[in-house]
Amino acid sequence: MQNFGVVLLRVIILYFLTLAMIRYMGRTSLWKITIFKFINYMVIAIMVSLISLGLAPNMAFGFVALGIWFLFSIALDYLSIKSKWVHDLINGKETVLIKEGKVMEENLKEVRYTGEELLRELRSKNAFNLSDVEFALMEDTGEINVLLKPERKPVTPKDLNREVAPISEPQTVILDGTVLDESLTSIGLNREWLNTQLSSAGVSLDNVFIGQVDSSGDLFIDLFDDLIQVPKPQVKELLYATISKVHSDLLSFSLETKNSKAKKMYSRNANKMKKVIDKLEPYLLR
Repeated sequence: MQNFGVVLLRVIILYFLTLAMIRYMGRTSLWKITIFKFINYMVIAIMVSLISLGLAPNMAFGFVALGIWFLFSIALDYLSIKSKWVHDLINGKETVLIKEGKVMEENLKEVRYTGEELLRELRSKNAFNLSDVEFALMEDTGEINVLLKPERKPVTPKDLNREVAPISEPQTVILDGTVLDESLTSIGLNREWLNTQLSSAGVSLDNVFIGQVDSSGDLFIDLFDDLIQVPKPQVKELLYATISKVHSDLLSFSLETKNSKAKKMYSRNANKMKKVIDKLEPYLLR
């Protein structure tokens, strides 16, 4: 029992020590880390395993070796931030695989890539046709980033000279049937508004798995019971349709009336309403 207690205490200490070390070394996703950091994580994991199981001949030396490896990794990371030369020496440099639409065969050999592997990576970036690619670069993490040719890029609102409304992060206001009051308050809403939205949708709070409010104030609801169809919020669409109807009614009145003053009044107000529609369109229709 004494040995079990010692092992348990050692594992608990090493668990929190390793957690602190890994957090301090960075929060990069595992599939985005460089080979250098991957080796650091693996060596630290092996050292911790040996120490926790008591396989290290000298426990004190084991902790010293772990500390030295950790401090050495932190020092090299710091030098990599300060010096581009050190960064390239440790992590490697980016490699151009496609330039101006042409595959760089020598660079492919340098990174030990075959043509089939390159095409597979391009397909993972939704570039199924090699002729669509203008530029491709392998990062020091091994990830390949692709730049499509200008004529193959998706059209954006900027390309069409159209204004769009800014989008902020949606706030989760219901989670697992529980209202998150802090999230509601952060966007200037309350439970009364939430209950009204749920009532208009015909659902109860205890049947809501996730509820999110987007930047436009629309509430999206996902229910536990997937058989129930929740109507999508159409407040913006209805408002746009109402304003558009007012505009068309004013134009119709201006054409139908025979009174010159009334005709000018309807036309003037129709132009004002058209300006309102142009300003609100990016916010109501997106």
